[in-house]
Amino acid sequence: MSRKLLPLSLAGAMLGGAAFGEAPRVAADIAPVHSLVARVMEGIGTPDLIVQPGASPHEYALRPSEAAALQEADLVFWISEDLTPWLEEAIETVATQAKVTELINADGTVRLAFREDALFEAHDHEQDDQEGEEHADDHANHDHGDHDAHAWLSPKNAATWLNVIAGQLSAADPENAGVYFANAATARAEIEALNAEVSALLEPVRGGRFIVFHDAYQYFEADFDFPASGAISISDATDPGPARIAEIQTRIAEEGIDCVLTEPQFNPGLVATVLDGVSAGTAVIDPLGSDLEPGPALYPQMIRNLASTLANCL
Repeated sequence: MSRKLLPLSLAGAMLGGAAFGEAPRVAADIAPVHSLVARVMEGIGTPDLIVQPGASPHEYALRPSEAAALQEADLVFWISEDLTPWLEEAIETVATQAKVTELINADGTVRLAFREDALFEAHDHEQDDQEGEEHADDHANHDHGDHDAHAWLSPKNAATWLNVIAGQLSAADPENAGVYFANAATARAEIEALNAEVSALLEPVRGGRFIVFHDAYQYFEADFDFPASGAISISDATDPGPARIAEIQTRIAEEGIDCVLTEPQFNPGLVATVLDGVSAGTAVIDPLGSDLEPGPALYPQMIRNLASTLANCL
């Protein structure tokens, strides 16, 4: 549970900008979260990244150096068990001395429910038996909690988390609280500017229709009022069946879908199958910033890349 935060201006005035003492040891689960933590810690220290770039957060084998980072951590920031189910046990058994912050449950976080249909609509209960069985198989292979875990793709959530991160760091390291709060305030202003930049990038193609590989982007869609028309797969843990692919192909053909967005770690053959016989364009996006250097600059550049790729595809 996050502590009540001092107003940023008051904290900065009280504690100043000088750094004192040794920085706390901090671990973060994925590169976007690591980027936000690194931005708040600038000038004080550097957090450890647990899930390395290019790896799937859903299934991951800890390397000895990553286990050591958890063991030595004073603070751990992670999204939730829904994103990294294996990490909960590692935190409980290895990071025994750490204060753990599950960001999806932090105060002020916007949390969205999972969309259970490939076309982001309620299921038709009169579907034929074959299609119903395939949807059931998809859901059986996609166990999840109440909320979509891809909450870092909302810059509004990122701005909220900057304050949460600054609060937890300040509790662990009060001598440097002024720096943490000042960094968080600056980073929030940077995200506000980023939101304006992304809105301007998307405005010329607003109304364009696109489909994503898997349903990871509804937080981005909600922040910028730019909804997708469907997903090839509900989950990135299982491939869609023929009935789902047929649904998507029908949507593309009948509703004039302009763009199909895929991701670097997924089977390009599936996208080729979906695009067979249709005229939509395609592009590759990355919700984790796997091709970017981990650090403070990764988060805004990841959001910027997502928006520019979508705009160019449309």
